Amino acid sequence: MEQKWPAQLWIVRHGQSAGNVARDAAEAASEHLIDIAERDVDVPLSELGVRQARALAMWFAALPPDQRPTAILHSPYLRTKGTAMVVIEQLGRESLLAVVADERLREKEFGILDRLTPLGIADRYPDLYEQRKHVGKFYFRPPGGESWCDVILRLRNVIDTITREYRGERVLIVAHQVIVNCFRYLFERLDEDAILAIDRTADVPNCGVTSYVFDAAAGKNGKLVLQMANFVAPLVETGTPVTAKADVPAAPKS
Repeated sequence: MEQKWPAQLWIVRHGQSAGNVARDAAEAASEHLIDIAERDVDVPLSELGVRQARALAMWFAALPPDQRPTAILHSPYLRTKGTAMVVIEQLGRESLLAVVADERLREKEFGILDRLTPLGIADRYPDLYEQRKHVGKFYFRPPGGESWCDVILRLRNVIDTITREYRGERVLIVAHQVIVNCFRYLFERLDEDAILAIDRTADVPNCGVTSYVFDAAAGKNGKLVLQMANFVAPLVETGTPVTAKADVPAAPKS
């Protein structure tokens, strides 16, 4: 049977964004609202985020030609597009089979909780705050927003596209923290408890690399097998600071 999977898949969180910086400042000052004017889709990389993206790009470019990405898919959000473009420029667009901005890879939508800190959520929407603690982030859907299950539903569709259009290729996905974890839920066949335990352990590092390789001996017809998770050596090796803060808005771990 012909294998349906890419030969290699990397899933990377974007570099540090201006939103990450603003969120840290708001929480440090015990503010209720994160001071950022742009729509979430328009939040750019911070100066450090650009450095992180460059370190990541250098790491990919240093791989042997037959091990580098052949296709790059990214969220259309400015911070993810910016990270992807740094890698594309380093690799050379002519070397790539495809570069695709895919809205299904967008950040989880926070609805009415957008730009609120945990203090702000508790103050402005105490009932929602308590409901979220009771239901848990996997199933909780804020008004106008998404649950992790909603994100997983659109990512199942992304996987259909990957197996149809990129079988045998080496695919790099540049997206967001929740996207990384929801892909892990799908590819590693985890359940709610397992993925939330991973989420509680630590935030996904900015420009951290989670990768899978196709193993023909795994499963009935072969499958993608985890190679490494939240790999930050590309940053460490260049002396680039590693950051691992949640995207806005933040909510209590559950």
